Amino acid sequence: MILQIENLLSPEQVSRFHQALSEAPWGDGRVTAGYQSALAKNNLQLPGRCETALALGQEIENALASNLLFQSAALPLRIFPPLFNRYEAGHGFGLHVDNALRSLPDGSRLRTDLSATLFLDDPSTYDGGELLIEDIYGVQSVKLSAGSMVLYPATSLHQVTPVTRGARTASFFWIQSHVRDNADRAVLFDMDMALQTLRGQVGDDHPSLISLTGAYHNLLRRWAGT
Repeated sequence: MILQIENLLSPEQVSRFHQALSEAPWGDGRVTAGYQSALAKNNLQLPGRCETALALGQEIENALASNLLFQSAALPLRIFPPLFNRYEAGHGFGLHVDNALRSLPDGSRLRTDLSATLFLDDPSTYDGGELLIEDIYGVQSVKLSAGSMVLYPATSLHQVTPVTRGARTASFFWIQSHVRDNADRAVLFDMDMALQTLRGQVGDDHPSLISLTGAYHNLLRRWAGT
């Protein structure tokens, strides 16, 4: 499932991010890539533990915590601290798949069930830089408005097409879900969306809503685990 989440950050937040990132210590983006990914990767990236990355990353995590669509789709257990990259003219990232495990600052490891890209530039300010994601329906091209995010299975083959004008700045990170299987998460997400629609139609006390809520939680109990 590929899901777009519009306006995770407000225009005011995006403006502040731009100011902070314009003064940040950008470096070679291949530092965080695995061996094969590094062969295809050509971009700039902020050091994960620099002050700017930590502060802006915490703001993103706060926004995720209050976004009901993200919470429903991801069922997050742990989130990798958001990283930041920048693609300037000639930069791109060839076809690759994300590492299955990522080391966290505390020394533990996070299983990458989901990948996320949060776009930080208006798409009219740069050419190229589309995120191409392969799924069962073919290749999906994603280039979102500033402050919007795409969420997709970390097992997906994907790439960033070369930027030919301007610059593309984004935050990217991974999520370990309470529910490991992509198909199971999709079923639970569809059920939750149906619950929200039904709640608006019949109210909280209707037997149909109570029954569907019970079915949702029974499936969540069955499929949840690490």
